Amino acid sequence: MIQFDKLTYPTKGTRIEFKDGKIQVPDDPIIPFIRGDGIGLDITPAMELVVDSAVEKAYGGKKKIEWFEVHAGLSALQLYGNDNVLPEDTIKAIEHFYVAIKGPLTTPVGGFKFVCLDCAKEQDGPGGKRPEKCEKCGSKWVTPRFRSLNVGLRQKMDLYACVRPVRWFKGVPCPVKHPEKLDVIIFRENTEDVYAGIEFEQGTPEASKVINFLNTDMGKNIRKDSGVGIKPISITGTKRLVRKAIKHAIDHNLPSVTFDHKGNIQKFTEGAFRDWGYEVAKEEFRDQIITEQELWDEFDGKMPEGKVLIKDRIADQIFQQVLLRPDEYSVIATPNLNGDYISDACAAQVGGLGLAPGANIGDEVALFEATHGTAPKYTGMDKVNPSSLILSAVMMLEYMGWQEAADLIVRGIETTIGNKTVTYDLERQMEGATKIKCSEYAQKIVENMG
Repeated sequence: MIQFDKLTYPTKGTRIEFKDGKIQVPDDPIIPFIRGDGIGLDITPAMELVVDSAVEKAYGGKKKIEWFEVHAGLSALQLYGNDNVLPEDTIKAIEHFYVAIKGPLTTPVGGFKFVCLDCAKEQDGPGGKRPEKCEKCGSKWVTPRFRSLNVGLRQKMDLYACVRPVRWFKGVPCPVKHPEKLDVIIFRENTEDVYAGIEFEQGTPEASKVINFLNTDMGKNIRKDSGVGIKPISITGTKRLVRKAIKHAIDHNLPSVTFDHKGNIQKFTEGAFRDWGYEVAKEEFRDQIITEQELWDEFDGKMPEGKVLIKDRIADQIFQQVLLRPDEYSVIATPNLNGDYISDACAAQVGGLGLAPGANIGDEVALFEATHGTAPKYTGMDKVNPSSLILSAVMMLEYMGWQEAADLIVRGIETTIGNKTVTYDLERQMEGATKIKCSEYAQKIVENMG
């Protein structure tokens, strides 16, 4: 049994394990969860209600999740202090229990500021020093804001695949004519690219040193007043991501995997991602795949039965393709930054991030998450749409092999939206809809499970 600093090891439940690379889920798994900042305080209890109800209904009480709260972001600061936004306890717990879920965490943008733990107000400090109190609410809980915790969690636990399924739920208002044609699952590389965070601020000695080296030793021509970032993409990072994407397509009988890249310009990073992706497909899945070139050269464009089509598209091209020909895409494998763009763009076509689930998955550890932000102005108002986190829990249940419970939740969401009993974000776009609270929406899902 592992030891924690400020957490108590659960007294109920059993640990998930892996045997021969396959997950072994007990009937009472311990699942760590991070409540999240801002609206996480509302949507996480809604998610737990829906999941617990679905598990009870699907298995008649024979299975039950034992929830184990761990901390990151503002709750971690309050418990651990010392600006500790990502405690080692949290990493240890998630790695030990293998499967976890989290609400949204604060991710500041831009230069250095401070954030209030009570109202999430961001503010400058006098002379760059910590303010004595919040300028908005007067709270003394003001701390330096921090870099993305979502990125930190992925990197610390090597959760290299960001997996985001995007589909339409009938009745959800959308900006496109045929949202039902888009049904994709995006595998975004999670640890490299510009998200590795290797950058040097303009005007610093480090930036000058890098620029001088590139200009003098490497023959480049970078302006000396530049900030500099480095974009690493490796064989290791690429192949393990593509391997997981292709395996998912094969396991779920999906028709294609598309590599989304900008290799026409960035030949030695994103172009290499494309080339290494094809290598994995041909070397490890030769009998189960066919490349697009082979399809036309050898089969005159007629897809042979039982094969997964492997193809690639330039990043800017695929933005057009998912709008104009969405039903030609099934699994998309992409470097980090492209994946961020394309997954949000696809989500917008089917109703937005409020209905977009996600997961960060490594070789064994899997962390499921809402894909939207914390929306601090709605904190504690019981107002926002919890569907993203609930659908992330559906992914979690599927990962655990609890498909019956996952299907009940999807059925409940479909019926609830079909009945036009929805939260404010959907109600304002749906004629004749009834606006209900976040907690009421969760209860409706439970009632509509069938």
